[in-house]
Amino acid sequence: MGIEKGIFQRTELLLGKSFIEKASKKRVIIFGIGGVGSWCAESLVRSGIRYLTIVDSDRVCVTNVNRQLMATTKTVGKVKTEVLKERLLEINPTAEITALQKIYSPETSESFELDTYDFIIDGIDSLANKVHLIQTATKTNATFFSSMGAALKMDPTRIKVTEFWKVQGCPLGAALRGRLKKLGGTSKKFMCVYSDELLKNKGENASCGTEKCMCPKAIEGPGDPDLVNHEWCSLKAQVNGTTSYMPAMFGMTIASLVVQAIEKEN
Repeated sequence: MGIEKGIFQRTELLLGKSFIEKASKKRVIIFGIGGVGSWCAESLVRSGIRYLTIVDSDRVCVTNVNRQLMATTKTVGKVKTEVLKERLLEINPTAEITALQKIYSPETSESFELDTYDFIIDGIDSLANKVHLIQTATKTNATFFSSMGAALKMDPTRIKVTEFWKVQGCPLGAALRGRLKKLGGTSKKFMCVYSDELLKNKGENASCGTEKCMCPKAIEGPGDPDLVNHEWCSLKAQVNGTTSYMPAMFGMTIASLVVQAIEKEN
């Protein structure tokens, strides 16, 4: 506990010893550790969260380097969850990080045992899987936070936090609401991070152009071959541009919501 005492000394100075004790006992799961989820994960570990599960099926692509925490030219081609786990344990070696190279979907949902978590965080891109996670997570006793799209945005002053059904000016939020209404809504309300800014891509879409990337299907590794060899770029209906800082700020904002929720507990 000695090293933990030093790591969190400044956090304890601000929020008190009781916060550190409570945070160290919370169980958090993050679905999607891309531009939003990766920065959220690091912020949580630096804030005292010890029990963290990170879920993502992908490998680092060279196009991730501009915005994803664990993405560097040295980690291209590596499993995202494993690279991020290694970094998080360098921050707090006593943390218990569970890294799952899996896809959240209706078929895999039950395997994550969502009822065992205090906080569930949604950083998923897939619309269908995001809808399912929202419906499933809001049936649990966990506090659920969701990120809307962080692409096509530049202005951090337009980042907002609000209840999901009050999100305005966000195409992803509108699409989610439409699907959820048809499915009967959600079991409880939850907070979202979003921005009403919507820019247009000025550049041309192109492949990453490197054999070391995830884009070719020739990568071998542990886990389900169908997951490891996914070629995500061609599966996306549209690839949108992103800045380096907006996804990170979305992720850090969600981390702040977790910290605030823990701090408010009696």
